[in-house]
Amino acid sequence: MKKLAFVFLLLGPYAVFAQNTRYNPDTVKTIVMDPLAITVSRLTAERFIREILSDTSFYDAFRNMKKYQFTAENSLFTYDKKNRVEGRLYRKILHHTRGSKVQYLAKSDSGKLFKKNGKYDLYTLEMFDYIFMNAYQSDYSATSSPVKKGDNNSGYKAKLKTLLFSPGRPVKGIPLISGKTEIFTPNMRQYYDYRYYSGTYLDSIPVYRFKVTQKEDLSGWTKSGIMIKELTTIFDKRNMQILGRYVDMKYSNMLFDFDIKMNIELGYFDGGDVLLPTKISYQGNWDVPMKKEERASFLIMQKGYRRE
Repeated sequence: MKKLAFVFLLLGPYAVFAQNTRYNPDTVKTIVMDPLAITVSRLTAERFIREILSDTSFYDAFRNMKKYQFTAENSLFTYDKKNRVEGRLYRKILHHTRGSKVQYLAKSDSGKLFKKNGKYDLYTLEMFDYIFMNAYQSDYSATSSPVKKGDNNSGYKAKLKTLLFSPGRPVKGIPLISGKTEIFTPNMRQYYDYRYYSGTYLDSIPVYRFKVTQKEDLSGWTKSGIMIKELTTIFDKRNMQILGRYVDMKYSNMLFDFDIKMNIELGYFDGGDVLLPTKISYQGNWDVPMKKEERASFLIMQKGYRRE
C-alpha cells in the first residue's frame, strides 16, 4: 500500500534538532491554558460548533494580507528516510501593498530542493508556494482556484485549501475521503468527545480552547475509519472570534494513508479591527503512486502589518 502522510506540527526556524529524529522546532508559545478541562455537553457544544461552521476568519485573514505591508520569514526543511535534514530553504520577505510586490530581504537554499529544470523536487514544496506565496501576490480564494491545463494537481491543491479553511465541511473529489471531514453531522458526533479549556493567548487575550477529540474507547476498526482525530479551535472569550486552529487527521485507504497535523494562528492588527495570519506551520511525510516519498516541514512567521 502506498503511503501518504502529512504531519503538521508547531515549528520554529532556530531550534536545535537531533540528527535522526524528527523535531518540533517551534519555540514561540502563544497560548497558556488553565490545567483543568471542562467536559462540554452536546447542547453547550452547539455554540462552538455553530461558530466553527460559519467562520470565515481564516479566509478573510489571508485575503486581507495584500492590503498591508509586512515581513514574513519562511523556513523550510526536507528530510531523507532516516529523518536527517536533506534540504533547507529560507526566505525573508517584505510585502508591499502597491502591486502586491514581494521583495526578498534574504533568500538561501541548500541540499536537494530543485529538479534540473528549476522546478521543486517535492510536491510538498509546490503546495507551499501554491497556498502561501500566492496569497502574497494574487487574489485569494478559500476554496477553489482555476485549474490550469495540464496541471493534474491543481484540483487537489484547491481541496486542501478547503480543508484548511473550512474543517467540518465536506471536501468532495478526493477518493474515499469526501464525507469523512463532516465530523459535526449527527452520525459522526457519536465518535467524539467535546471539552474546553480557559486560557490566555498572546499574554493578554482571554480565550477558550475548544477540543473535539476522537473517543478513546472506540474499537480499532471504528478508529481506523475516522479521519479527523482532533480539531482544536481557539476562541476569543470577549467576542467568540476564532483566533487559532489545529487539526489532526489520519486515514488509510487503498490509494494512500495520511497523518496530518496543522496549525494556523491569527492576530489583531490595524487598531484591533482586523485579523491577519501570524504563524502557519507544517511537518509531514507522504508517499503516493508515481511519486517519491516526501518528508518536509515548514514554518511561516509574519509580523509588522501596517498600511502603506
